[in-house]
Amino acid sequence: MSTAQSGRPAPVMPGAADAVLASRGRSFHWARRWLGPTHAANATRLYAFCRYLDDLADDAPSAGHGRIALDAVRDAVIARRAIDPVVADGLALMQECRIDLAVMLELIRGVRSDLEPVRMADETELLRYCYRVAGTVGLMMCSVLGVNDPTAFRHAIDLGIGMQLTNICRDVSEDAAMGRRYLPASLLGDIAPEALVAPVARLHPRLRSTLAALLSDAERYYASGEQGLAYLPANARLGVLVAARLYRQIGRALARRHYACWEERTVVSRGAKIAVTGRALWQTATGPWPDPRSVRHDPMLHAALAGLPGTALPALAPHAA
Repeated sequence: MSTAQSGRPAPVMPGAADAVLASRGRSFHWARRWLGPTHAANATRLYAFCRYLDDLADDAPSAGHGRIALDAVRDAVIARRAIDPVVADGLALMQECRIDLAVMLELIRGVRSDLEPVRMADETELLRYCYRVAGTVGLMMCSVLGVNDPTAFRHAIDLGIGMQLTNICRDVSEDAAMGRRYLPASLLGDIAPEALVAPVARLHPRLRSTLAALLSDAERYYASGEQGLAYLPANARLGVLVAARLYRQIGRALARRHYACWEERTVVSRGAKIAVTGRALWQTATGPWPDPRSVRHDPMLHAALAGLPGTALPALAPHAA
């Protein structure tokens, strides 16, 4: 009798999650070595689950097939029972680290929205999307790293949003080839995705100004995300800081290329990774880290995120605005 027939999940092979991270998330794989062993292992498992969801959407033979697959994952998450080994391991991680069900469902909702026509109207729509596919990962990382203070969650969301804005600016042509335009019409104009695969010269000025505006926004979210590192365990700060700085470096490298996202994919060289890591190591070692009670969150960063899990401070938080 096969595993599927028996109704029991197949075990996740040792090293499988790490192989996914090494091949599909090189920046995170680099940064992972600076986490403690338990945190690194659980963060790798989280990445494998999130990547699996992305692949269900991106590699589906049709939008309909992708929706069916993601709906099956959603139902398994709600039921807390799965046969698929990757989903089963995601559920095990969810139980072990007390990950909020509502946050995981928002992630699935965000990934599923990629199977609909993606034509972002404005920055509010874009930021809510970034929350769902990346801010939620920041929230789940809080659970993985044992951070339970709700005042930390908003900064974790911001770090995820900053990273996702960077992804979107880097991958304009690749996303457009899949029929997706994340760049909001309010900044770029209501341009069809196919026009962004190899944009003609007359579009370049608008593209440059749009990317400049979004990467400027990303810098504000990164700054808030780094403020939240004060809430993390000491042995997790360096790994998260390195990951944040590596992604931040992608946006800055794109800016140095005058935002010409259509020419080639912007990457961070190994030498730049070493330099970024060295500066992060020095900052982490020399400190001092601020008292979390002194950290203030800019409420304007979440003006577009009303009602989403993790965005509201508790009523009696000592530093609530």
